[in-house]
Amino acid sequence: MQHDKVLILDFGSQYTQLIARRVRELNIYSEIHPFNKIPTNIDDYKAVILSGSPFSVRGDEALHPDLSNIRGKKPLLGVCYGAQYLAHFSGGNVAPSNTREYGRAKLSYVKEGEAFLEGISEGSQVWMSHSDTIKELPTNGELLASTHDVENAAYKINGESTFAIQFHPEVYHSTDGKQLLENFLVNIANVKPDWTPNAFVEETVEELKKKLGNDKVVLGLSGGVDSSVAAVLLHKAIGKNLYCVFVNNGLLRKNEFESVLKQYEGMGLNVKGVDASARFLDALAGESDPEKKRKAIGRVFIEVFDDEAHLIEDVKWLAQGTIYPDVIESVSATGGPSATIKSHHNVGGLPDFMKLKVVEPLKALFKDEVRRVGASLGIDAELLGRHPFPGPGLAIRILGDITAEKVRILQEVDAIFINGLKEWNLYDKVWQAGAMLLPVNSVGVMGDERTYEKCVALRAVESTDGMTADWVNLPYEFLQKTSNDIINKVKGVNRVVYDISSKPPATIEWE
Repeated sequence: MQHDKVLILDFGSQYTQLIARRVRELNIYSEIHPFNKIPTNIDDYKAVILSGSPFSVRGDEALHPDLSNIRGKKPLLGVCYGAQYLAHFSGGNVAPSNTREYGRAKLSYVKEGEAFLEGISEGSQVWMSHSDTIKELPTNGELLASTHDVENAAYKINGESTFAIQFHPEVYHSTDGKQLLENFLVNIANVKPDWTPNAFVEETVEELKKKLGNDKVVLGLSGGVDSSVAAVLLHKAIGKNLYCVFVNNGLLRKNEFESVLKQYEGMGLNVKGVDASARFLDALAGESDPEKKRKAIGRVFIEVFDDEAHLIEDVKWLAQGTIYPDVIESVSATGGPSATIKSHHNVGGLPDFMKLKVVEPLKALFKDEVRRVGASLGIDAELLGRHPFPGPGLAIRILGDITAEKVRILQEVDAIFINGLKEWNLYDKVWQAGAMLLPVNSVGVMGDERTYEKCVALRAVESTDGMTADWVNLPYEFLQKTSNDIINKVKGVNRVVYDISSKPPATIEWE
């Protein structure tokens, strides 16, 4: 892609992906790389941003990037840890704060006539999140902004295009954060803001045509946003040479296999539905460990998919709906690669026996960007607004072993919950929702009889990218009706609870 690029060096901040997304909202392409794996083709980047970090620049474990090819040669912006790093190792002084500076603050001083702060005035709200503070500016440093508690909230280094801020412009609570990033990238670094959904579609289709030629490609559709957008992009590039397969693993939502196949009618895609429910359920029989369940589903999916691929003569490529958060090599709180919380079903390559090359047309996009690209492709808004659904399906929402009866119960419960959200006009206010079947029975009374049946937990969260999430405060009246409907209509359930955990410390799914 012939666009100006911005490099973001990751020091393990929880906000690093948010920086990239905010930059992209300016129609500027950005990439995240670990602080210790700076790309060798640094000349391909117009500007560099240093992220925050859980580390202290004063500690023995401080993360040290090699900025010799960047500092003074590229426009550079240090955020939080990045600002402290530039100060501490360039003649300034960083010391512990008397109190941890966290949360909202307001700028009490803004240097007039400064291009970096154009359009930002005193009183502008910023978001702080640090335990160290910059006591003295680095050599040639010039103060640009302060808050009541943080004197050196923003500064620049004279003689080079280096700027630094103690607050986080990428966080929603920094009201002029987007303006500040635009000032730095567009007005100072002269980055062209021309990376749009339409441009992405046009360039990606051309790239796919060159890469794939007249080769045949097979794609596993899930009915979700990512695989659907990937399919339409590929179809625009290679037409009839794209073969889509939608596998029913027996762990989909109620009636989803039929409804998804119908959904793709009229989109011009060549889609084959394969019902392999029994094969998946047999592989899961008696297995309770969540990671082993994921691996079993992944193994069987590859086997089923390989069988279908062999039915397509001379197929050479496997297409996947992998998106950018799946492939970012992030830094953990220990300074090394981030830990794997759970395996992703569409990342990690293919077994050798499949002999297919992989094509991933969406691997540069965040989820919200995938939706915008889908809209530019004319894909139905209802499909694009669909909640994320885990690749292993209901298997990771049934805690414990999987049986056909448990799947039936959870499908019925889930249908009542999701349809209720839509009927109450709550669906689009929720990022992801679902029900969990718990491995416990509880005592109940129905009519004059004692029951001992299953408990289900409902989960609804709001988020932007799934990295963090807060539980949604659904109306009590809705929860009351949903609970009554589930208990009265789903045989085998006598208790409903609502999950009010946020991520972190919890995850969105229970397994």
